[in-house]
Amino acid sequence: MADKRKSMIKIKPKKFKVGDIVKVDFIVIHPMETGMKKDKKTGEYVPAHYIDSVTFSFDGKPFTTMKSWETISTNPYYSVNFKVPAKGEITVDYTDNSGEKNSKSKKVKPKG
Repeated sequence: MADKRKSMIKIKPKKFKVGDIVKVDFIVIHPMETGMKKDKKTGEYVPAHYIDSVTFSFDGKPFTTMKSWETISTNPYYSVNFKVPAKGEITVDYTDNSGEKNSKSKKVKPKG
């Protein structure tokens, strides 16, 4: 599914070769509600709404899967190390506890 939420994948360093280990950073705009906060106007609890699963893939093959909980801060940031096997595409798929699924991709272009 196309990314409905604003999100970003960054690869560091910007210049790398096949076989190098890079840092893949992923951030997504998400409320990450715990279900324990009260709405100031109504006094009712704000329903829990948080990312519970994140999968990093390279050309469709998962290389890292994470489970997360409601206690992670708003707009969560995930970071993994990745050994670049070739030119391809990194995709991050994530779901939240309400069943919403999103995906973000970035091309991997090694130099040399």
